[in-house]
Amino acid sequence: MISFLRFPLLVARKYFWSRSKKNFINIISVISMFVVGIATMALVVILSIFNGLEGLLKSLYGSFDPEIKIEAAAGKSFVATDSLLDLIRNHEGVEHMVKVIEDNAYVRYDKAEMVVVLKGVSRNYLRANHLEDKITEGRLQLWNGNIPMAIIGQGVQFNLAAVPENDFYSLQVFYPRKVRSRSLNPNDALKHKSLHVSGVFAIERQFDEKYIIVPIEFCEDLMNYKNRLTSLEITTGPGQEDQVKESLQEKLGDQFRVMGSNQQHAVMLRTVKIEKFFVFLVFAFIIGVSSINIFFALSMLVIDKKRDISMLFAMGANRSQIRKIFLLEGMIISLAGALLGLGLGYLFCLLQQKIGLLSMGLQTGVVNFYPVKMEGIDFISTCITIIAVTLLASWRPSALAARSDQETLIL
Repeated sequence: MISFLRFPLLVARKYFWSRSKKNFINIISVISMFVVGIATMALVVILSIFNGLEGLLKSLYGSFDPEIKIEAAAGKSFVATDSLLDLIRNHEGVEHMVKVIEDNAYVRYDKAEMVVVLKGVSRNYLRANHLEDKITEGRLQLWNGNIPMAIIGQGVQFNLAAVPENDFYSLQVFYPRKVRSRSLNPNDALKHKSLHVSGVFAIERQFDEKYIIVPIEFCEDLMNYKNRLTSLEITTGPGQEDQVKESLQEKLGDQFRVMGSNQQHAVMLRTVKIEKFFVFLVFAFIIGVSSINIFFALSMLVIDKKRDISMLFAMGANRSQIRKIFLLEGMIISLAGALLGLGLGYLFCLLQQKIGLLSMGLQTGVVNFYPVKMEGIDFISTCITIIAVTLLASWRPSALAARSDQETLIL
């Protein structure tokens, strides 16, 4: 004896594969299936691209920014006492601790000039960061013996027309003196130091157009920071970032702000997630529009099968079973399209990862092709959306079929 749940499914499958259906019903059902499949594929691909872009931005920012950054909770700088530095340096999970002095400065190279962010770092900075493959010209070098050197961003190089490893021109750096000068000469209000450019890095526009990396000793003398720092940059062991961050925040207290990589880029990551959410809503709406075809296909199928419905009533089927037949018919149409779309979306993303089907169209881009990253949650949320939309589209025709009597079907 056929069970209560199995009977509607068997009838729905028979209606879906039956060759006795009218041609136009077949055509609309197939069109509905392919429209759902195309919308599903597009949604999976777009969400995977957003995941890839988010991962790309994290990797780019991770080349410059640290895993953990410690700043003063109030004010621009803090006193770096030996006890504080030892506490952080000897903390479990900390592999590198880089001392940083960062502030705006005015620079001049030959006849070009601009305002930049001068970032002074301790000698272990190059070991703690991943700038080796980001150098486009010159060398990754902060010291030439006892002579300090500067590593500048590609945008800064373009604005200043600076040439790395050029002994004839040096980078002139100016910083306001903190004490008031009685001299009428404006140059007396600025402290001046010079150094040569050793290399040029290219990471991302936000960094390339304003950052110059120099030894921290250079900044201490220029800015008169003495034993003060603007931040400490921490590199941890694999998988220990969150644990070390929470532990350091607990030990340092409210006087310091300990930020992980996600907190440092909170605005950027929030923007990407918001854009991804609205894209999901747009494509969910498109899937909803495409479900109108399912509504019309089911409505015409109910009309076409009115004799069958009367016979099913006569054989003892109840209204709930009749309703489930057409609900399952709509689910079969949409799920067939969804499986087709998910499969094509997965194949497209796989080919995009391997050979790059979709180009970014930027000759100077960081990557030539759109990055993609497939996540299971995107596939699951897409399936749930399709199921919900299909149930809404199928409910009216199935309800009308269930309300019909054994002789007459009123639509």
